[in-house]
Amino acid sequence: MNKTTGKILFIIALVILFSYFLFPLDKKIKKGLDLQGGVHLVLEVEVPPDQKKTAADIADRAMEIIRNRVDGLGVAEPVIQKEGIDRIIIDLPGIDNPDRALEIIGKTALLEFRLVSDDADLNKQAQEGKIPEGYELLSMKEKDERGITRESSPLLVKKDPELTGAYLEDAFVGYDQSGFPDVSISFNNEGAKKFEETTRLNVKKRLAIILDGVIQSAPVINERIPSGKAQISGHFDVETAKELALVLRAGALPAKVNIIYRQIVGPTLGKVYVKQGFTASLAGGTFVLLFMVVYYQWFGLLANAAMAMNVLFLLGILAGFRFSLTLPGIAGIALTCGMAVDANVLIFERIREELRNGRSPRTAIDAGYEHAWSAIVDSNLTTVIAGLALFFLGEGSIKGFGLTLVLGNVLNLFTAIFVTRSVIEWVLYNRKLDTLRI
Repeated sequence: MNKTTGKILFIIALVILFSYFLFPLDKKIKKGLDLQGGVHLVLEVEVPPDQKKTAADIADRAMEIIRNRVDGLGVAEPVIQKEGIDRIIIDLPGIDNPDRALEIIGKTALLEFRLVSDDADLNKQAQEGKIPEGYELLSMKEKDERGITRESSPLLVKKDPELTGAYLEDAFVGYDQSGFPDVSISFNNEGAKKFEETTRLNVKKRLAIILDGVIQSAPVINERIPSGKAQISGHFDVETAKELALVLRAGALPAKVNIIYRQIVGPTLGKVYVKQGFTASLAGGTFVLLFMVVYYQWFGLLANAAMAMNVLFLLGILAGFRFSLTLPGIAGIALTCGMAVDANVLIFERIREELRNGRSPRTAIDAGYEHAWSAIVDSNLTTVIAGLALFFLGEGSIKGFGLTLVLGNVLNLFTAIFVTRSVIEWVLYNRKLDTLRI
């Protein structure tokens, strides 16, 4: 009797614990992309032909840089994972500006510092269409006193940079003397030495600051700069300056990244999914609950309680480990509920058979659970194997279905066997039943 009471107290403690993990629902359950809206992207890293052998490494570096950029966007719990050798899958739930996110994620952000040619003959030759070897003409954008951005005449700059963004340590938004936003940057120790040497050897020359092939500004070097700090200014508004600082802090992508698939799910569509999924689950669950009560009476109530406990434990685990609940995940929960009831049906029918054969209630219950055990394990184990395959081999929301299916069926073995049997034994001991009717 003490052992059975201990089991009941243990079950109550579990219910309280998982309820703490789960409630309040709106704060503890993390919704997936299909439920709360957001952006789903599939990126492909364009690896140069001569670097095919290191394609996986380049993709890994690109994924880490993209992860840093996404973190800077402030997206709550994004999903960033690699697929194959050169593809990256990104889910950004709840994001309110998809276009801005796409621009920041896909930006190459190649920052270079190149010297501008002050040779009059070379410049004249370039204007005539004969670009000198080792140089190229690049356009430059400038803001006038009214803040209007205009494209100036192209400048002749060296092809080989004196310094690149690979040496950047930090980038943040500041303001220039005219009050326009700029981006202040600082280099690491090695970069500061290179920058100091470049400015020392090229005083009174212009140094072009180039981002993705466009000259942002080309200030004159007035003196040696030993601090390793500089400003990128010229044509930014506050939002653009913030985005540039974010991209520079995260680092330049090691290769070009192409967006080969994108899907934007609006929050309105997510609400429709939630409503329809809830309605379908409620209708199916209500029918099952009523059937069990009508057909098995108080044993049916017990099976319903075990099923509800299964769902509570499952959602509590999702909330506790911050897993995302997706629409296919809800389908997995619904399927788990059906299998939980199915396990109890197997047990109750075996107990019925034993009672018909004249067994006492205690003996019939022991035999019912013992004989139904193999069938329950078989059905749940095969489903778990299928769920694991979906989780590890599937992508996106398919993983959510596999996860809830696996967790639900593992928990089913606990609720259908341990919980229901503990309650039945506790009732038998307390009520001292000589007869049992299902």
